[in-house]
Amino acid sequence: MSRLTAIVLGAAAGGGYPQWNCRCDVCRLAWDGDPRVTPRTQASLAVSADGEHWTLFNAAPDLRAQLAATPALHPRGALRASPIQAAVLTGAEIDQTAGLLNLRERQAFTIHATAETLAALAANPMFNALGADVVTRNAVPLGGSIALPGGLSAEMFVVPGKVPLYLEQGIPETAVESGANVGVEISAGGARLCFVPGAAAVTPALFERLKRADAVMFDGTLYTDDEMIAAGLGPKTGRRMGHMPVSGADGSLAALAGLDKRRIYIHINNTNPVLIEGSAQRRAVEAAGWEIAADGMEIAL
Repeated sequence: MSRLTAIVLGAAAGGGYPQWNCRCDVCRLAWDGDPRVTPRTQASLAVSADGEHWTLFNAAPDLRAQLAATPALHPRGALRASPIQAAVLTGAEIDQTAGLLNLRERQAFTIHATAETLAALAANPMFNALGADVVTRNAVPLGGSIALPGGLSAEMFVVPGKVPLYLEQGIPETAVESGANVGVEISAGGARLCFVPGAAAVTPALFERLKRADAVMFDGTLYTDDEMIAAGLGPKTGRRMGHMPVSGADGSLAALAGLDKRRIYIHINNTNPVLIEGSAQRRAVEAAGWEIAADGMEIAL
């Protein structure tokens, strides 16, 4: 077995692909069964260093279906037992945390998150269904190392972003560096994977962090900043939502052009034409050396 194995449980942004109520140009292809597109659930990873002990990185609302589709995460051994030992959260958005409620059947595991994310969970009594006597909540400082089961470790680092949508008050700052939005460097046996599902910008410090990794999974929410507006689906730009676009002079393709690593876009919105195999946008990212994450993709380092 490789030193570090990551399974993409879900690759889409909030709402999944196709989104349940959307018939935009990209979603319509999925509803109509076009072979150029593949449905995707909401973004999360499962990572292991030994194939026996697994850690979730974000818990999407689709988690129940994702676990069923992933044999490595099926229950094993005792009458009630799971290879899932921990969950690491990069923020408190609904599509990062709601899946925790699928894990409420008295199974012991640890939730690792920043103090800001844990405070959002604590403020919602629904998460009390995860009994404190079996589910531990561990507050992780930025830059602090997390020892995870099976020889895996992780470190949270700051990424420009914003507070969750449901915590916005007025017009929020959208590129704040705080514990509300983080990336995670996942390590085992000398291999490193950086997981950054939400980024409003690439700072010099973030770029240097990503250079250390063997593979990078990065925010691919929108291809163009005005994508939602152009599609007639809302008034917000990608940056207003806390996500830098893929394209453009200040997009992630340009910002990370000097990154000589395996590069994979994840957290892809249902409007993003990179979901269409053979599209001009898909060809552009692939020509730049990027891959597009899909449910079930495995990354072995």
